[in-house]
Amino acid sequence: MSNPTVVGFSGNITRPSKTRAFVDFVVREIAARHGLSASTYDIEDIGPSLGTARWARDLDSQAQPILAEILAADVLVVGSPTYKGSYTGLFKHFFDLIDPAALRGKPILLTATGGGERHALIVEHQLRPLFGFFEAFALPTAVYATDKDFTDGVLHSEAILRRVAQAVDEVGFVLANRSAGRIAAE
Repeated sequence: MSNPTVVGFSGNITRPSKTRAFVDFVVREIAARHGLSASTYDIEDIGPSLGTARWARDLDSQAQPILAEILAADVLVVGSPTYKGSYTGLFKHFFDLIDPAALRGKPILLTATGGGERHALIVEHQLRPLFGFFEAFALPTAVYATDKDFTDGVLHSEAILRRVAQAVDEVGFVLANRSAGRIAAE
């Protein structure tokens, strides 16, 4: 049996990106605390076939392995920069390509970044309903970080670090209960 995995996916389209760094930080925290293999991707990693894909099968050989890794992950960490009050369009397009049943029961930690506090509810009003549609198990604690929570692209806010730790603890609870058969995948 393969090692359990945590995969991060960020909706940013530029590098360097605070959002990707944030998602990767959370992924590494989960991996270190719970002994999971880890990887993080963003829109740039998916490549140019995403923009023209109408179905998952339309993604090219650069994107297909990433999609497969996301679908096979034991835990998924998603994040998007806030764009006009929501997630980015290509982030949504990527998830539009996924079969609605493919994420059923998958533990997902929701994250987002934005320029200020006024967009903090993106995780509750945009991301949570999106993954609710997939019947994924969105963890109770979602994490939103603003520009002021980073210094030179590195998360430094003690309040956000505590919130990340709380969410990482929830991942452990879900993993332990899933292996005990208490949280069904379907």
